[in-house]
Amino acid sequence: MIVEVAGYAAYAYTASRGFDRARPTIVFVHGAANDHSVWTLQSRYFAHHGFNALAIDLPAHGRSEGAPLATVEALADWLLAFLDSVGAGSAALAGHSLGALTVLDAAARAPSRVVRLALIGPAVPMPVSDALLAAAKADDPVAYALINGWSFSAAKQLGHNRQPGVWMTGNSLRLMERTAPGVLYSDLAACHAYAGGLDAARRVQCASLLILGARDLMAPPRSAVELAKALKRSRTVTLPDCGHAMMSEQPDAVLDALIAATTDLAAAETGKGF
Repeated sequence: MIVEVAGYAAYAYTASRGFDRARPTIVFVHGAANDHSVWTLQSRYFAHHGFNALAIDLPAHGRSEGAPLATVEALADWLLAFLDSVGAGSAALAGHSLGALTVLDAAARAPSRVVRLALIGPAVPMPVSDALLAAAKADDPVAYALINGWSFSAAKQLGHNRQPGVWMTGNSLRLMERTAPGVLYSDLAACHAYAGGLDAARRVQCASLLILGARDLMAPPRSAVELAKALKRSRTVTLPDCGHAMMSEQPDAVLDALIAATTDLAAAETGKGF
C-alpha cells in the first residue's frame, strides 16, 4: 500500500490484503535504519486473522519518500497523519526501539485513537553513546557493526536461527546498510534527544504491553522499569536469552505476546485487558 503523507509517498506492507474499515487495524513501526520487513511474521499473521495489518516504512526508510524526521515528536505526528491517510479512525500500535518511542508519543498525543499499545525493546530515556553518534554522523560503517553486535544475544550471534539457513546478523547488517546516508544518524539522534517519554506514558489511556529482551544491551530491561510504572495499565513480557533484535531472535514469542495483547480490542475501550 502506498499513500501520501505530508506530500510524500508512504509505504506500508499489508500482506496483499486490502484495507477494510470494518476490521480492526494494527500498525507496526520499525526501529532505527530498519524498514517494514522486520515485522514480516507478525504482520502476516494479523493480516490473515481479521486485521488490517500495516507494517510501515518511516520517511526516508525502505520504500517511503521524504527526508528522515529529526525528532520522536515529529515521527509521532507523521504516524497519526498516516492513519488519517489510510482512513483508520483508531488502531493498535506496535513499535520497536525508535518505533516504540514513536508509538508511545503518538498514543499520548491522540489517546482516543490508540486502542492498544505494544512497546518492543523500549527504553526511557534512550541515550546513545557519543562514539556511536559520531560514527553514524560520519556514515562510518562501524556504526552498523556496533549496532549489530549489541543487538543480538551472544548465542544468536553464533546461529540458532528458528529459520534454518538464514544468517540473522548478516541480514540485519545488510538491512541497515541499505539506508541512505544520514538516516541512521537522524534516527539515533532522535532517540538520544527524546526527553518526554515518562510524561507521554502518563497520558496514555489504553492498555499497554512491554516486550523486553533479558539480554538486551541496546535497551536493557532496567531502562523500562519507570516506563512500566508510568503507564496506567501495562503488562511486561521478558524474553529469556534474547537481545534487542527480538523479531529476529524470538519471532514466535513476540507474535504470541502480541496475539495475547490484541485478542479483544474492544476490551481496551472498556478498561479491561491487561
